[in-house]
Amino acid sequence: MRITSKGQVTVPAWIRQRLGLHEGTEVDFVVDGNTVRIVRAEGSETRGQRMARRLRGRGSSGLSTMEIMELLRGED
Repeated sequence: MRITSKGQVTVPAWIRQRLGLHEGTEVDFVVDGNTVRIVRAEGSETRGQRMARRLRGRGSSGLSTMEIMELLRGED
């Protein structure tokens, strides 16, 4: 594995899958002597939390709450 001229390294897919690291996951570098560890940043949002945040407030059926309840209950 090599570091690019921009200082980037590709984390192999099997490692990302095993650790649940996805695009947008925030990580920190921990230096211990000559060893560097990549760890998930504390307090960073999970993939599900990011998705829920992006979708929050975007849904609109055009129906009122009462109309939706009537549909769910099968009331005429």
